[in-house]
Amino acid sequence: MSKSELRVLAQNEQAVCCSPMVREPLGEADAVDLARMFKALSDPVRLRLLSLIASHEGGEACVCDLTGPFDVSQPTISHHLKVLREAGLVGSERRGTWVYYWVLPAALARLSSLLQTSDEPTGVGAR
Repeated sequence: MSKSELRVLAQNEQAVCCSPMVREPLGEADAVDLARMFKALSDPVRLRLLSLIASHEGGEACVCDLTGPFDVSQPTISHHLKVLREAGLVGSERRGTWVYYWVLPAALARLSSLLQTSDEPTGVGAR
């Protein structure tokens, strides 16, 4: 899939949620989109980056705040951020010489709704 075909959610866009997969099978298009998101999250560095961005004060983080905690080069961090952005998990904006990143709540809501097992919250070990 080319970059021009990727659809990145806007920061304030509502989630287009799919039914939990325990209720109905996933459609082909949804499976492709969701697989891209899960694939992006399957790398430990990207998962940590997403967590750092989401938990950063103010809900957004400068790329300058994201390079310190890792034993990889700055270009590698930039690559991982690009993968997260292209998967529709984070948004970004250049401000002067720095790029700021934020988590797209609609994307996380979509992943969360897919993995729900029921309409009601349950405790650990509940069936």
